[in-house]
Amino acid sequence: MTKQAQQTVLAAELPESGKPLAGGVFVTRYWLNGVERALILLPDELSGPWGEYGVEIKGAGSYSDGEANTRAMAEAGSVIAVKALELDGFIPSCLEGQLLMAAKAEGLVVLNEERFHWLSSQRSANLAYSMDFEDGWLDFNVKYLERLARPVRSLPIQ
Repeated sequence: MTKQAQQTVLAAELPESGKPLAGGVFVTRYWLNGVERALILLPDELSGPWGEYGVEIKGAGSYSDGEANTRAMAEAGSVIAVKALELDGFIPSCLEGQLLMAAKAEGLVVLNEERFHWLSSQRSANLAYSMDFEDGWLDFNVKYLERLARPVRSLPIQ
């Protein structure tokens, strides 16, 4: 039997950034769709293509909502998106990727600097965003390339 992931967090119970929370490391507080949330970096690292070249996935174009993007990717058959959701996480959006990079720059989290990481934000039918966690470059690449993906979790703060 698998343990169900934590669904919310009380504001009074939030640890300092960089400390353990909900199976990962608490990164920061942020607002998404009018709800204050806690961004949590999971320990897992996935590898694979973002998706199919030439196919635009409806619902995967958000610059800020990585969970919605990842769900749309998974419904379209993205293997790394399915794996991220199985971890009760998702592939970060461009915004969430930039929040991870800011936390890394402050020494709060450790991220693999060797390769670009997929973000869940789609740029077009052929391209999706990726980030270099060595120096924070936000770029886009063709979807069929194999890249890393570092899942996150986002919990509403009560």
